[in-house]
Amino acid sequence: MKQLQRYTKKLNLSIGLLVIVGFLLVMLVSFFYTPHDVNAMNIPEKLRGPGGAYLFGTDEFGRDIFSRIMKGTQTAFAVGLLTVGIGTFFGITIGGIAGYVGGWIDEIFMRTMDALMAFPGIILALMLVAVFGPGIVNTAVALGIIAIPAIARIARSGFVQQRDSEYVLAAKLIGVKPHSIMFRHILPNISSQIIVAATVTFATAMLAEAALSYLGLGVQPPNPSWGRMLKDSQAYLIGAPWYTYAPGGAITILVLGLYMLSNALRDFMDPRSKS
Repeated sequence: MKQLQRYTKKLNLSIGLLVIVGFLLVMLVSFFYTPHDVNAMNIPEKLRGPGGAYLFGTDEFGRDIFSRIMKGTQTAFAVGLLTVGIGTFFGITIGGIAGYVGGWIDEIFMRTMDALMAFPGIILALMLVAVFGPGIVNTAVALGIIAIPAIARIARSGFVQQRDSEYVLAAKLIGVKPHSIMFRHILPNISSQIIVAATVTFATAMLAEAALSYLGLGVQPPNPSWGRMLKDSQAYLIGAPWYTYAPGGAITILVLGLYMLSNALRDFMDPRSKS
């Protein structure tokens, strides 16, 4: 059983890393090269099947689907990174202060986080994007705000567990300032929990961005977005199924790879697994 568990952990880590590195390479290449202009229309070539000059075929405007999938990785990773950055920074700050200080500050901060978590994520995202307006940055800000409560609760739990530890008490005795104790001493000891949460948040953000773009509130045309491509392909599902398979497959594979990586990180960083 233990051998099977170790094999599963390594398999998750290997597949997850392979998928993430593969998409990262595609994203980096897309900054300098795509087989075709991602926004150039070529009506005579519209809805052409995969093969030849068009690896994944063309869309209803004759644009190369493979080139747009490549360019769409920039949108996916940009939204994911901005979301994780916003959610992690404010989540750690709020959760760290609440967990370390405690008392009425803890109550106020955590009740505020509970109020945010009471709203369904996609509904809150729709509301925020409707207020801020569509676009990559606004979408990432909205998703980052949604990510704050979950990371804040994880950070708070870690700070509560560590604030009475011997190394924290020793640091207080020698006069180390509270903010230094929080972010230079306690935070590194709970970093494994934060890393796992950030990886899951990254995957969730990509799914949410695809959903918002599918609804027309995310990245706006003509900028490529996998969610928007999925929406546009609906009308051609029977006659040109490759149009749907490409963005749908990209979303599925990348999110699956991120979840497999997060599971592997959780298992390898769990102190109980080291025994």
